[in-house]
Amino acid sequence: MHCILITGGCGFAGSNLALYFKAAYPEARIIAFDNLKRRGSELSLARLKAAGIEFIHGDIRNKEDFEEVGKVNFIIEAAAEPSVLAGIDGTPDYVVNTNLLGTINCLNYAVKQKAGIIFLSTSRVYPFGLLDEAAYTESDTRFHFSDQQTIKGVSSKGITTEFPLHGARSLYGATKLASELLITEYVEFLGLNAVINRCGVLTGPWQMGKVDQGVIVLWMARHFWKRNLTYNGYGGMGKQVRDMLHIHDLFRLIDWQMQHIDAVNGQINNVGGGIDCSVSLKELTAICEDLTGNSITITPVPENRKADVRLYVTDNTGIMDSTSWQPLYTPEKIMQEIYVWIRDHEEQLKPILY
Repeated sequence: MHCILITGGCGFAGSNLALYFKAAYPEARIIAFDNLKRRGSELSLARLKAAGIEFIHGDIRNKEDFEEVGKVNFIIEAAAEPSVLAGIDGTPDYVVNTNLLGTINCLNYAVKQKAGIIFLSTSRVYPFGLLDEAAYTESDTRFHFSDQQTIKGVSSKGITTEFPLHGARSLYGATKLASELLITEYVEFLGLNAVINRCGVLTGPWQMGKVDQGVIVLWMARHFWKRNLTYNGYGGMGKQVRDMLHIHDLFRLIDWQMQHIDAVNGQINNVGGGIDCSVSLKELTAICEDLTGNSITITPVPENRKADVRLYVTDNTGIMDSTSWQPLYTPEKIMQEIYVWIRDHEEQLKPILY
């Protein structure tokens, strides 16, 4: 753990992972590498500096920016244009250049440094059309996957890595999947040590939530400041379901993977909160109302948006069976932390989250 480079190190995942690793390994050199493009990422600078974490203003699209980093032992590739809507306005350059070409620069740097790499991929590699074809049932507050399925890799527990990959998935998901394919080749032919984690919805304090990315925090922020929301798609009932993974639970897994990199080299894992840490929008609303004491107007919009998904829950069985890891957070505990964070930093966060 002598030196860990975290790309996207001022983003939500990157900054929190940097802080957790520095707390766990105070003698380690932790470097946060970020272009500060995303609004709110600049708020991480003071937190990182106070913890003794180095900051390099760099862009993974520019291989020259890696030259000032020096020797590293591990890279956590957390830099991304994470929006599912990115590029669909006809200008895909940034999402492709960042999420694919930028990753290639990271891989080449890892090979040069003989460094291991943990790649944060996404559940969005799975095609949205095929996910919506999976058999489901409906209850008062949510949709549920059925156990009787004609599609491989899906059950009432959720989605496994056996789920088929043919079909459209969003430019964001496609660039992540393309990066996964290249990582597999680098492992086989160039001696790279790497692990791929297909993460579900990551969340927790210090996430600058927006409509197209970070919706868990956005939901709490809208309740906190009494601003309206919509239930989009699938009849406008708010029964769509996602599982949530608190960023500290992801840290615990990555820490284990780094310590066992030889044993897990080349693995692709589905990593999320699982069925026990999943919520529908309707259920999320109830939690937010309970914590804030506020009830807001949520307008039904029955029509589906492009690339929407009715239901995604991570089946964590594979990673839990092969490690001692399992998520510890519940939806209620996650939302409590997010609520306290917004309350305690209201003036700082209002210009960004309001």
